[in-house]
Amino acid sequence: MALLFGILLLLGLCGNIISENTSEALDYELPTSKYETEDTYSPGPISVLFQMVRIFIYIVQPGDFPEDSIRKLIRNKFEVSTVYDEPENIVLILKIAHYEIGVILCVILGVLFIILLPVVGCIFAICRCCNKCGGKMHQRPKENAPFQRRCLAISLLVICVLVSIGIIYGFAANHHVRHRIRKSQKLIDSNLKDLRTLVNEAPQQIDYIVDQFNTTKEKAFLDLDNIHSLLGGGILERLKPKVIPVLDEIQVMAKAIKETKVALENMNQNFKSLRDGSQQLSNSLSAVKQNMQNSLQGPECLLPQVSDICKNIESSLSQLEGNPELSKLPSMDTELQNINNVLRNDLDAMVQKGYQSFNDIPKRVQVQTTNIVAEIKKLLNTVGSNVKDATKDIPIQKSLSEFNSHMDEIEKEIKQKLHRAEEVDSYWWLCSLISCFLLLLIVIFFYLGLLCGVYGYDKHTTPTTRGFVSNTGGIFLMVGVGFCFLFCWIVMILVVLSFVPGVNMEKLICEPYANGKIFQILDTPYLLNKEWKYYISGMVLKKPDIELTFEQIYSDCKNNRGIYSTLQLENRFNISESLDIHKHTDNINNQLERLDIKLGGIVLLNEEGKNNLKEFSNSGIDNIDYDTLLAQSKTSPGKVNLLSFSYDLDTKADRLPPGQLKQSMKSEAQTIRKIHQDQVLPMEKTQKYVKVRVDVQKNIKILQRTSGGLKEKVSKILQSLDSVQVFITNDISSVIVEETKKFAKKILRYFEHYLEWVELAVTEKMVPCKPVATAMDSAFKVILCGFIVDPLNLFWFGIGKATFLLLPALIIAVKLAKHYRRMESEDVYEDSLQY
Repeated sequence: MALLFGILLLLGLCGNIISENTSEALDYELPTSKYETEDTYSPGPISVLFQMVRIFIYIVQPGDFPEDSIRKLIRNKFEVSTVYDEPENIVLILKIAHYEIGVILCVILGVLFIILLPVVGCIFAICRCCNKCGGKMHQRPKENAPFQRRCLAISLLVICVLVSIGIIYGFAANHHVRHRIRKSQKLIDSNLKDLRTLVNEAPQQIDYIVDQFNTTKEKAFLDLDNIHSLLGGGILERLKPKVIPVLDEIQVMAKAIKETKVALENMNQNFKSLRDGSQQLSNSLSAVKQNMQNSLQGPECLLPQVSDICKNIESSLSQLEGNPELSKLPSMDTELQNINNVLRNDLDAMVQKGYQSFNDIPKRVQVQTTNIVAEIKKLLNTVGSNVKDATKDIPIQKSLSEFNSHMDEIEKEIKQKLHRAEEVDSYWWLCSLISCFLLLLIVIFFYLGLLCGVYGYDKHTTPTTRGFVSNTGGIFLMVGVGFCFLFCWIVMILVVLSFVPGVNMEKLICEPYANGKIFQILDTPYLLNKEWKYYISGMVLKKPDIELTFEQIYSDCKNNRGIYSTLQLENRFNISESLDIHKHTDNINNQLERLDIKLGGIVLLNEEGKNNLKEFSNSGIDNIDYDTLLAQSKTSPGKVNLLSFSYDLDTKADRLPPGQLKQSMKSEAQTIRKIHQDQVLPMEKTQKYVKVRVDVQKNIKILQRTSGGLKEKVSKILQSLDSVQVFITNDISSVIVEETKKFAKKILRYFEHYLEWVELAVTEKMVPCKPVATAMDSAFKVILCGFIVDPLNLFWFGIGKATFLLLPALIIAVKLAKHYRRMESEDVYEDSLQY
C-alpha cells in the first residue's frame, strides 16, 4: 500500500515538475536513463501449478467481476454498518453473496469438517473403547477377504499418493513464498531507484533541451557571419544566368577585336609582300619584253623567211607580264586604323571591371548588413538568457526535494513493513511447514502400514496367529487414523483461513488488474471523490473535468510515453509560453525584415565600352570581299610559265638565220630563264612565300569569321547588355527582397525546428514514465499476486486437497487394519462347514 501511495505521489509531483518544461534544438537525441527493474515477470516452472489453481478458482467462483457491487462498496467507503439502512444495500449484500456463493459453500464444507472431524473422532474413540466400531479384536473369515484386502490396500495407496502430491504442492508454495519474499527487498529497492532516476532525469533533460537552444543559436550565428556567401551569394546566383552570358559575349568580342587587329596587320603585310614581288617580276619582264621588241624592229625581221617567226615571237610578248591579280591586292591601312582607334580603349579591362563590380555583391552585402547582424545576434543572446531564466522559474528543485523526502519516508515505511512481512512470513512458513509435516506424518504412517501389512501378511495364518510385521502394519494404520482425527481439523482451519483471502484477492485484485477492469472501476466518474468527475485529473491537474484516467496513464506508461503527454500536462502548464520562443522568433523576423540592401552602381560596361563595340562594328571589316582576296592570294606570280616560254623562244630562235637577231633572242631566252631562276622559283619554292600565302588565307578566314554578321552581333550584345543593365538598375530590388526572405526563413527555420523538436521531446520522449507502470506491476502483479497470492492459493489447494482426501483414507485404513492386525479371537468351524 505504501508503494502504491508512492506511485500516486510521484504522478502528482511529476505533474508539478514537468508541467513547466520546454525547449530543444536541431537534430539531437534526448538522453534517456537506463532502468534496472525488468518489466516482465515469470515465476518459472511452478507457473503451471499456479494456472491449475486458477482453473479451480474459476470453477469455484465462475462469476464475472462484480463491477457495480465494487463501485457501490467504494461509494459506501466499505462501511457495513449502514448496509441494512436502505433496500439497495440489502440488494448489494445479496449480489455479493451470490458472487461469493462458491466460496461460501467451500467455507461451509471446511467449517463442517473442522467441527465434525473432532466430534466424530471422539465418538469413534469411545465406540472402539466399548469394543464397537471395529474395536473388538475379532474377525470373521469371509470368502472374498483377499480381494477386499487388495482393493483396500490399492485404494489407500492411490489416495496416499494423491495426498503426497498435495503435500508437495504445500511444500513448494511454502518455499516459493519464503524465497520470493526475501527477494522483495531487492525488487522494491530497484523500483525505488528507477523512480528516483525518473525524477532526477527530468531536470537533466530540461537542461539538455535548453542547451540545444545554444546549439541552434550558434548555427544561426554561423549563417549570419556567412551572410556574404548565403545572402550575397544567393543574389549573385540569381543574377548570374542573366549577367554572365552577356559579359562573356563582350569578353569574346574584346578578344575578337584584338585578333582582328593582328589578322589585319598580318594580312596587310602579306599583301604588301605579294605586291612587291609581283611588281619586281613585272619590271624585270618589262625590260626583257622591251629589249625583245627593239630587236624585232631590226631589218632582219623584214626578210620573208624571218618575218613570220618575228611576228610569232612578237605576238607572244604579251605573255611576259606579272600576275595583275597580285598587284590588285588592296591595302588594309584604313580598316587597320579603325581597329587601332577602337583599341585605344581597353575593352577587356572594361569587361573585367564589369565582372568585378558584379562579383563584389557578396562583399557589399556583408558591409551593409554588419549593424543588423550585430543587432540580431544581440537579440538571440537575449532570447538565450530568457530561456535560461524561464527554466529557473520552473519549481524543479522544490518539487524534487519534496518528492525525495517523501520517497525517503516511503522507503523507510516499506522497509518497516517488509521487516514485519518477513516476520509474519516466518510464522506463516513455520505454521505451513508444521501443517505439511503433520500431513506428511500421517501419510508416512499409512505408507508404513501398507508396507508392513503387505509384506508381512501371510495368507496361511489365521487372524489370531498373524505375524509381528503384519500386526505392526495394522498398528501403523491405526496410528495414522488417530493422527487424522487429532490434526486434520487443525490443518483445515489453516486451509479455510488461507482459502478465503486467497480466492478473493485472485478474483478481486489480481485478475482485474491483469485484464484492466480494476482501472475501469477506479475511472468511474465521481467514484473516489464525489466532487471530481475524474479523480486522477483532479489530483494531478486540479481540473477534474478533463478525461484523464488510470487506465490511460497505465497504458501510456507501459508504452514508455513521456509524462507530459501521459498526464496531459498541457492543461496545466504551456511549455511554449513558458519559454516564450514564439515572441522572440517574431522579433527575430522583424529584425531580419529590416535588412535593407542597396546594390546600385553595378555597371557591367560603361559608355566607352559600348562605343568601342559600335566603332568596331563600323570599322569596315565586314565590307571587305574576303572571297575575292582569298582567290587573288592563291594565284601564281606570272601570267605564263617563264621556263616554258624561254624554251619556246629558244626553239623559235633556232629557226632564225644566224645573225644578231638570233643571238639577241637566245640571249633574252637566257635572261628569261634567269628571271625564272632568280625571282619566280624563289617566290614559289621558298618557305617565306608559302608562309605568306598560308598566313594570308588564315587571316582572311579569321576576319571572315569575325566580320560575319558583325553589326548584328554587336547590336544583339548591346541590346542584351542594356536589358540586363536595366534589370539590375530597376528590378534587382525584387531579387534582393526574395533572397532576403529566403535567408530570413532559413534562420527562423532553425528555431521553428527547435520548437518542433522541443514539443516532440517534451510531449512524447522526455521523462518516459515506464518506471511508474513497472512499479505498479511490481507492487500488484509481482509482489502481491506473484509472491503472495499465487503461492497462498497453491498452498491451500494442495493442503486442502490432501486433508479432504485423508477422510476416505481414514475409513479405508480402519477397514484395512483389520486384515493386518493380530486378533484376540476368531470363529472356528468344522471341516465340512469351512469354505
